[in-house]
Amino acid sequence: MVKSTVRFSETVMDRVEELVDGDEFSSKSEFQRFAVEYVLSEIDDYEPEMLDFDEVRDEVFPDHALGRDAEAADEGDGEFYQVAARVRQFALRGEIGTARELIDTKYQRPIRGRWCSTT
Repeated sequence: MVKSTVRFSETVMDRVEELVDGDEFSSKSEFQRFAVEYVLSEIDDYEPEMLDFDEVRDEVFPDHALGRDAEAADEGDGEFYQVAARVRQFALRGEIGTARELIDTKYQRPIRGRWCSTT
């Protein structure tokens, strides 16, 4: 395995520790491995390598199968995650106006509590 160092905010790590204390994950490292595998599997045609990934995913996201079908119909090929990643990059660089513009370009106002894609 390759070792990687990642820095998270205290708020994020507090939530991760709650998940570890709540028996969803045995350690922070296990959660972080799962999180990376999960995001990659949602963005690409990536096949997770984590042992028992499907079981862990189903435990953490019990409605995954239903949600995945709805997301695929709404967003197709992980477009939402790609847009979210770009918005985060702009925000981290202090380019809030550009981040807002990207959101406004991709999504209309919410209709009955849901955001609607303009593409």
